[in-house]
Order: sequence, then C-alpha cells, then structure tokens
Amino acid sequence: MDTKNIKAPASTITYNRDNLTNPTGNMYEAISIIAKRAEQINTDVKEELIEKLEEFATYNDSLEEVFENKEQIEVSKFYERLPKPHQIAVQEWLDGKIYFRDTSKSEE
Repeated sequence: MDTKNIKAPASTITYNRDNLTNPTGNMYEAISIIAKRAEQINTDVKEELIEKLEEFATYNDSLEEVFENKEQIEVSKFYERLPKPHQIAVQEWLDGKIYFRDTSKSEE
C-alpha cells in the first residue's frame, strides 16, 4: 500500500448518505463492503509497520539497557499520523476504487 499518497481526511467528516449508497443502492451493503476493505487496509498497514520496525529491533536479554532509536520513533510517529483505515476505505469507495460484485444475482 502506498502510504505516502493517501488522500483521505485525517479527521472525522460528515458524508452525504446518497453518495455512499449510489453504487449499491443499499446502505448496509455499502457499509459492509467499506468495512471489509478497511480490514484489508488495516492488515496491510500493520504488516508494513511491523516489517519496518523489525529493521531497528535489538535483541538483548538485559533489561538494564534501554536504547531510544530515533529512526524507530519517527517511523512510529509517521504511522500514527496516517488516516485511520476506515477513512481510507470510505475515500476509496467514494472515488470508485473498490471493486465489488453482487453474488446473489445469477451470472449469465
């Protein structure tokens, strides 16, 4: 996931309900699709963060020595400032970037 080019808002905003329901025609379906995408985004960001933090990991058995790694702190702060996964998912939904299909309809 490209975390540097995210265009989602960092704070809470109110969305027009009609804009959210237009693609599916059903608010519950739209929320379900957005929630599933938010889970995917959360998993991707979490894996990326863990991968980056492991680069700075030091394995000591001694509890006496505690090192503050400035690079590790900066990486953590960057990920804390990112928009939340549900905000990213809603923005992707509104931009039409989420693919979905209705499996209840028969495909001919």
